[in-house]
Amino acid sequence: MFDLLSIEIPFNPNLVAGSFISISWHGLMSFVGVAVAIWMVSNAAKKENLDPDMVYNTAIFGIIGGIIGARLVHVIDYWGVYSSDPTKIFAIWTGGIGLWGGILGGWLGGVLYAKYSGASVGKLMDIAAPAMFVAQTIGRVGDVINGEHWSRALDTFWGWYFTHPDSPARIGAERFFGDPERPVHPAIVYEMIWNMIGLYVITKLRGRLTPDGSIWWVYLTWYSIGRFFIQFLRLDDVKFLGLQEAHIIAILVLSVSLPYIFKKVRIK
Repeated sequence: MFDLLSIEIPFNPNLVAGSFISISWHGLMSFVGVAVAIWMVSNAAKKENLDPDMVYNTAIFGIIGGIIGARLVHVIDYWGVYSSDPTKIFAIWTGGIGLWGGILGGWLGGVLYAKYSGASVGKLMDIAAPAMFVAQTIGRVGDVINGEHWSRALDTFWGWYFTHPDSPARIGAERFFGDPERPVHPAIVYEMIWNMIGLYVITKLRGRLTPDGSIWWVYLTWYSIGRFFIQFLRLDDVKFLGLQEAHIIAILVLSVSLPYIFKKVRIK
């Protein structure tokens, strides 16, 4: 019955799968997303008369911070897995990252280098914000193909189910619903749509807000709100008061971004 009502996702989640290294669609699309983001920031930086070398160096430190942060958030979320064998924490080539960690770690790494180099941190943050939405959306395409992030069941025409035997989504559907091909919410697609709406919003606000850096805080706020509510459709482990790790991080981010916006940000 479900296959008549829902969308089949048949793809193999792995491009390369071996004993020592695996390359997933998520990994590939994350790489593409980062490359596109750097290209976007570089082009925007030229219009702001920012030093290209400084921009690329900032991007390098942002990527390093993003990788460390993404792995850290993932390990914390799945500590039960890593606590039994801590050496797996450093085996990042086997997969396992958390988007929130990539965003915040990348921001921290980029900001620290930009401050060190004497660059305009606010301007860099503002031109990075649209690129972040684009990079996240491209990366999420890999999540769709991979069948990552287990979601709640959905009996309607836009629910999807995964048929490739290696798809992680089948494990989740079997675990929660007793049926590996149970259609579920395409929660990742909801997030992608939210990101694209956010991209439109901050593009319209570009150049209309003061001080420099305001667009970045609007980006963080927009993403946090959407991620918080969409996360309720996902079946990640609950950490505290019925909330998942991503909920908690979104609340923490909003506790900083919203006061900043209300106190500091003004329309020109």
